[in-house]
Amino acid sequence: MNKVNKDAALVVFSGGQDSTTCLFWAKREFKKVYALSFLYGQKHQKEVELAREIAHRAKVEFEVMDVSFIGKLGHNSLTDMNMAMDQEKPKDGFPNTFVPGRNLFFLSVAAVYARERGISHIVTGVSQTDFSGYPDCRDVFVKSLNVTLNLAMDEQFVLHTPLMWIDKAETWALADELGVLDLVRHETLTCYNGVQGDGCGHCPACKLRKEGLDKYLAGKS
Repeated sequence: MNKVNKDAALVVFSGGQDSTTCLFWAKREFKKVYALSFLYGQKHQKEVELAREIAHRAKVEFEVMDVSFIGKLGHNSLTDMNMAMDQEKPKDGFPNTFVPGRNLFFLSVAAVYARERGISHIVTGVSQTDFSGYPDCRDVFVKSLNVTLNLAMDEQFVLHTPLMWIDKAETWALADELGVLDLVRHETLTCYNGVQGDGCGHCPACKLRKEGLDKYLAGKS
């Protein structure tokens, strides 16, 4: 392993609102930033193309990992072309946009990638305040995995979650504070239907994003 660089961070980077905000947060907090995206069998791989463009504009090193086996392990509407997307969260369980194991695999691969480059800080845009309640976005999961990764590789990784306890309006506020609100609004892809910027307007991700933006802009006026 290379010598540990305490001034460097690796961002798990999808090209969406949250991870883009985290990318620029990391640029503020660390001298050197790397971005790592994943192909996991998602329907809309355009997000990775946009991630590459944003990383280039941000002047950070960028790489894509193929982990498409994730999309073959289970059934969910983000990787199964034949599955209709849940528009609302079911009363019991998770919406079918939940990709089991996604963040577990992403962060594990990211940790190995970081280790080989002497990076000890890893940044992810997960948030427990998200509407979905995905189990792999919870603070307890991240803390548990942080311990596991450190034990597995005898390292001292630090997993950073800048958005963990803030809602979408506050995420927009952070993007504005970082000077990238317009970039996040127009150049990212959060929409489950693959529409860049403000998105399709009716999928769960777009609804959450718009509600947060409207709330933030209303508070500024």
